[in-house]
Amino acid sequence: MMNALESNLLAETEQLQSRRSFLLNSGMGLGTAALASLTAETQGAVPGDFRLPGRPKAKRVVFLFMAGAPSQVDLFDYKPDLHKLFKKELPKSISKGQRVTTMTRGRQQLVAPTMFKFAQAGKNGVWMSELLPHLSKRADDLCLVHSFNTNAINHDPGKTSFCTGSEIPGRPSMGAWLSYGLGSLNRDLPDFVVMPSAFWSGRVNVQALYARLWSSAFLPSQHQGTSFQVVGDPVLFLSNPGGIDAKVRRRMLDSLAELNRKHQTEIGDPEIATTIAQQEMAFRMQSSVPELTDISKEPESVLKMYGPEVTKTGSYARNCLLARRMIERDVRFVQLFHRGWDHHSRLPDNMRGQCRDVDQPTAALLSDLKSRGLLDDTLVVFVGEFGRTVFGQGGISRTVYGRDHHPRCFSGWLAGGGIQGGQHYGKTDDFSYNVVENPVHVRDLHATMLHLLGIDHEKLTVKFQGLDQRLTGVEPARVVKAIMS
Repeated sequence: MMNALESNLLAETEQLQSRRSFLLNSGMGLGTAALASLTAETQGAVPGDFRLPGRPKAKRVVFLFMAGAPSQVDLFDYKPDLHKLFKKELPKSISKGQRVTTMTRGRQQLVAPTMFKFAQAGKNGVWMSELLPHLSKRADDLCLVHSFNTNAINHDPGKTSFCTGSEIPGRPSMGAWLSYGLGSLNRDLPDFVVMPSAFWSGRVNVQALYARLWSSAFLPSQHQGTSFQVVGDPVLFLSNPGGIDAKVRRRMLDSLAELNRKHQTEIGDPEIATTIAQQEMAFRMQSSVPELTDISKEPESVLKMYGPEVTKTGSYARNCLLARRMIERDVRFVQLFHRGWDHHSRLPDNMRGQCRDVDQPTAALLSDLKSRGLLDDTLVVFVGEFGRTVFGQGGISRTVYGRDHHPRCFSGWLAGGGIQGGQHYGKTDDFSYNVVENPVHVRDLHATMLHLLGIDHEKLTVKFQGLDQRLTGVEPARVVKAIMS
């Protein structure tokens, strides 16, 4: 006879197994409902009422994340009168007692105007810094947003917020949400690929990147990002070990899959189905990834367009070219990380180097996508985790200064995938310190991205820890329709 405790434990175990079986068969992982929903365009998409009516304007995303936070004052947010206020105290009516980092607290906030010239570019005269001569030629494709804002004032929560929708670690990343909700557009490559640059010019205050920034968290693990490596195989364990050829590997996977299916039948855990699917994907990637990363057949004109570092494995330029090749092959979400933008001192020198890293390759990516007819349904986003203060740090002169973290306003841009190019959106005050028109929070950016991809951000949810979890969280988020074409 079982006692009460044993009886309760048995009941809970049976309930758990029943729930696992239900999830397996209702689209969580590779359940039968998900398999039944496969179409020629998307594989493994989760059934649900979160899809918006009509055809989505975007099918894929390239997210260019400038980790460390570029200075909007020196790149995008033109304030021509600031030179008159050099080394003047930032007015209290502007700073408004807002929180600052410990690096600024208790110190004078002296205005440091940018030393760089701005010029108008494109048909609509979009203002851009001289540091971005190549990107300026693509101004008609760009929607510059000057009114981005966030709650995070330090790097790690700032990056985590942008990548997962929450400053607190443990939430699924953007790419994982899209893979989960929309499924895959191809069968031979991952839905979600991450490529951090291995080299960057601003070699100061470089923060680490963590795998949780592209994690699937509580979503099935098949939706996590696949990080491409710089040394060795592009993807870990891509090559077979010595003595194992493709035929042997195929027999091993078939035997292993048979054992896994038997185990799955016995306990009903959807993660077993995920394991089977991932092992099959890994086998296909042994052919698809080497072909993807081999740029030797790219025309010389294309290589030249991306700049001299395109031949260097792990460079931002090469990653931009690989991003285009991935988009061609219908990878759903490609995220590039380029570090080195944390300029608390010697900003002008470091900014020159960083812009040399990213300016030409980013412009080439846009041109390349457009020439191939891919930009229309590929959304490209360029942004850092927050902005930079108008007041200086690290010794201030006309040509030497640094800037502190600033979450209250910063600039980035979007292009392609349903975005109306050649425009500014949002406005800051005369000091690029506060948003005064059309604020765009990180949540709003996420909601807008999902909308362009045909998703109602309020309806793509997963029950976890008793709550309906979503990328945009529980606070209000708006879709910024004014920037759409």
